[in-house]
Amino acid sequence: MCDLLQRNPDETTGGVGVGSKHGNTMARQKVIEGEGSSGGNKPPPAGRLSPHFNPDDERFDDELRPQKLSEVVGQRKVVDRLKIVLDATLKRKEPLSHILFDGPPGLGKTTLAMTLAKEMGTECQITSGPALMAPKDLLSYLTNASYGSVLFIDEIHRLPPAVEEFIYPVMEDFRVDIVLGEGMNARTINMKLKPFTVIGATTRSGMLTAPLRDRFVHREHLDFYDVMELTEIVQRNAKKLRTEINEDAAVLIADRSRGTPRKANNLLRWTRDFATVREPSGNITKPISERALAMLEVDAVGLESQDRRYLSTLVSVFSGGPAGLSAIGHTMNVPPDTLEDEVEPFLLRLGFIQRTPRGRTITIAGLHHLGLQAPDQRTDSTAQGELF
Repeated sequence: MCDLLQRNPDETTGGVGVGSKHGNTMARQKVIEGEGSSGGNKPPPAGRLSPHFNPDDERFDDELRPQKLSEVVGQRKVVDRLKIVLDATLKRKEPLSHILFDGPPGLGKTTLAMTLAKEMGTECQITSGPALMAPKDLLSYLTNASYGSVLFIDEIHRLPPAVEEFIYPVMEDFRVDIVLGEGMNARTINMKLKPFTVIGATTRSGMLTAPLRDRFVHREHLDFYDVMELTEIVQRNAKKLRTEINEDAAVLIADRSRGTPRKANNLLRWTRDFATVREPSGNITKPISERALAMLEVDAVGLESQDRRYLSTLVSVFSGGPAGLSAIGHTMNVPPDTLEDEVEPFLLRLGFIQRTPRGRTITIAGLHHLGLQAPDQRTDSTAQGELF
């Protein structure tokens, strides 16, 4: 450790500064290194991957995204309309019109935005609504935008009102009004911007104000994928991750991905890790996929342990409902907003629960999934017990 503190700062790599004996700060070298690190002259241990290929490298994760519109799987109607807009724009040599993507998370809104920028051969700046707290936060993106470039704003429905009003003249006239000074000495500077494209993405289009929503020329809604489309995505991404996967295993992973490519990619990565450890060949087969997803507690329809616990609580504690969301959340020791945003949407899609004015109730399909029999729904006079 003393050697590290006395090392010349010019010989050290970037890191957290530590105090020297002269009171100055200098960069610190990496002190702890793993066995497979590149430090030293030791060869990698037997059985480890070659240092020339790391399957968890960030660049391979980036390559999972399609690079062209022709490589996008699913969302055919959306892609066909975007191709028309893109081809017309390239022929006229103009920037793309402003586009708004809406839909559930994980369906490819960011992917489509980045793909359009690559097809146009221009740069793409990425930010999000919560990151733009004031108009000055947006100003740097606007002044750096080149002709025809793309500014992608994720979760655009979370833009503060001041930033939203600031972006109106930007999207319409490509100009920025900057106020300098205060009071009677204040003056306004009108700055012209180079025409560029704003692409917004939102999971809650209903929270967008009408003036902002109407400024997007094209609006595209992304829907869930079917099993065949997800299977193709899993097979393509397995090749990009340099992992062999059987078709049956790809179908199994796709069937439990809830119709979401992001979920399919996450399950693929987990199954790849499981196969690397538990399978000598490292290949993903159907038995390996079943064991991996069983360890992850993902069942045949894609429900996770939290989802099944929700259904079990609704049956065992509330006799199938109706039950209020707050009561269910307190019983499970889970915040109600977590249940409403993460657990209930997929259960509603499957038809396992219903939202009624009196509360949540479990359906016959939900009872059958838990292996329980539906109560006898008799409507005759014998269904009611006698009082005496």
